[in-house]
Amino acid sequence: MTDFIVIGGGIAGISAAARLATHGRVTLLEMEQAIGYHSSGRSAAMYAENYGNVSTVALNHASADYHQNANGGYLTPRGLLLVAGADQAPQFAADLDALQLHEISLDEALTHVPILNPKTVTAAAFHQSTLDIDTDRLMQDFARVVRAGGGQILTKSPVSAITKRATGWQVSVGDQVHRAAVLVNAAGAWADQIAEMSGVPAIGIQPLRRSMARLPAPGGHDVTTWPMLIGAGESWYAKPDAGKLLVSPADADPVPPQDAYADDMRLAEGLARYEAMVTEPVTRVESNWGGLRSFSPDGALVLGPDPDHPTFIWCAAQGGYGFQTAPAASQLLADLVVGRAPELGADSVSQLSPERFR
Repeated sequence: MTDFIVIGGGIAGISAAARLATHGRVTLLEMEQAIGYHSSGRSAAMYAENYGNVSTVALNHASADYHQNANGGYLTPRGLLLVAGADQAPQFAADLDALQLHEISLDEALTHVPILNPKTVTAAAFHQSTLDIDTDRLMQDFARVVRAGGGQILTKSPVSAITKRATGWQVSVGDQVHRAAVLVNAAGAWADQIAEMSGVPAIGIQPLRRSMARLPAPGGHDVTTWPMLIGAGESWYAKPDAGKLLVSPADADPVPPQDAYADDMRLAEGLARYEAMVTEPVTRVESNWGGLRSFSPDGALVLGPDPDHPTFIWCAAQGGYGFQTAPAASQLLADLVVGRAPELGADSVSQLSPERFR
């Protein structure tokens, strides 16, 4: 018997397991062949402190020091460039305020991304503080903490049954049975299913599909230093990646929990919106894929003990903010589990608590 069972090996689960590993032995169960297979393996890998709702931004701020300094830091400069067409003035103004950008001239925007189309881009804004996250190293460092604390990370371990006993939780993976006093539900898109399997009421977490395409560097440009590029109203975005360009329609279509794939129609729409703002046509898509971003009914993360089942811990509904919030979210979860006063402010703790859904 271990002290904690964590179900789910994405960034939410692996960071929670690492924080709990200093308080007891942890067993992490991941149904796929590797950690970070689903949403975490298909992330835009971006850190923007002011991106998200109020409680998410609080977690972003609280995560900043860890991202910048832990293990040599996980952040590198990227920048964020917002562009709008003539018919997008209201969306541009809203984004300018929400993301705390400063408006720049088209000439200045062209110094950042030289393929912008001056005939269609009528407004631009920028800030330098959007950063890339080294997501793989962050996950592997958390995994090392789990193992160093005597914990185990078991892949290819889909949960088949969960039973609540007087002594704690019993989790079956085929013929194997794992037992622990505390169960952490970090199952991403499957979090409600794990809850119901445990006899805990579902919250109503909804996975939303996001599609992505990888394009060759447009026009043979070196895109290494280009910022992330977003269309006003988050109607599409593009981000340099290993000498290529990732482009997404920023779609958010409700789907059941699944190994997601790109929606071809949505992808075509997004590529058309991107193409309308640049001078280089899309001539080839090298690959495409889909990922899931799972949201609670109010859009905030769900972190902490279930109000009716206090040894069942929610670590869910990261909503696409999992990597940038992970240091603070996992610390909050560990604080709540071990009965320590949270470092995060009381208002934020309340906004993130699963108790708000009861």
